Amino acid sequence: MSGIVQAWKINGSGQATPATKEDFDDPLDEGYYWYHFNRNDPATQALFDADEGVDVIATRTLLAADTRPRTIVRGQDVLINLRGVNLNPGAEPEDMIPLRFFIQQGRVISCNGKPLKAINDMVERLQTQTVSKTPGGFIATFALTIIDRMSPTITDMNEQVDELEEMIEGDARDRHENARSKVAELRRAAIMLRRYLAPQKDALTTLSQQALPWIDANDQLRLRDAADQATRVAEELDAVRERCAIVKDQLTDIRAEQMNQNMMILSVVAAVFLPLGLLSGMMGINVGGMPWVESDMGFWYVTAIVSVIGVALMGLFRLLRWI
Repeated sequence: MSGIVQAWKINGSGQATPATKEDFDDPLDEGYYWYHFNRNDPATQALFDADEGVDVIATRTLLAADTRPRTIVRGQDVLINLRGVNLNPGAEPEDMIPLRFFIQQGRVISCNGKPLKAINDMVERLQTQTVSKTPGGFIATFALTIIDRMSPTITDMNEQVDELEEMIEGDARDRHENARSKVAELRRAAIMLRRYLAPQKDALTTLSQQALPWIDANDQLRLRDAADQATRVAEELDAVRERCAIVKDQLTDIRAEQMNQNMMILSVVAAVFLPLGLLSGMMGINVGGMPWVESDMGFWYVTAIVSVIGVALMGLFRLLRWI
């Protein structure tokens, strides 16, 4: 069964049993088959080309390198592209994995190039539970499973934003620097996830509105529920992005306040030493008439005058609340 990753037969009662490659060309009148393919396997395209029910447009869509979520209705057949979070080791969740479906009356064909946790969840469901009796209900279940896999990722992002909000309450500058880089990463991840979830909601909504023989009223409700769940996750991502923007603004305010404090200190120091520098410069000029030139206490007189002026200036700045 080269190219075929999963092959299942779902009868009219919703019971699933393993299928074979020979069944691929024979869609069921009651129930349906589900075949999942590896798009990177050359045998996959060869099998599609040999099947009259999978035309050129369907083959090109199923094997496309990159696709955005959308629904294409062609008679009683439907092409729908979805996306799931990448939970593979070493991967970033926002690097979402495309999952394409070609749905007919008695057959569901899916195709992707990377492992997707939602596929394993569906296989486990087929092995242990009764599933939908129609392809429309199967797609609705699949879409909900994809959304369920996204929920822990969204929860983790919210928790990271909570940690950032707590982090910026501290005074440590290194913490603020770490927070700045982290908030940028979170915003980028939220934007990337949101980029595909919004059209995914539209794709599911479009499918739920189709009057097709393999989509009944219950399937339509479940597809709308899947679209609503996608909308909910997209709104949570919007909230994460907005919270990140608020955190970024707070970090910017903290940095601006720190810079203002540093500038104030420098300004006060300059204001204190400006008259002292003027006085010491005047006392150091080589002209006649300078006081205490012949006095042994001359240096200490000048030091006392400079100290008194410095203390007076500091008192004045405190009175004006500059420091």
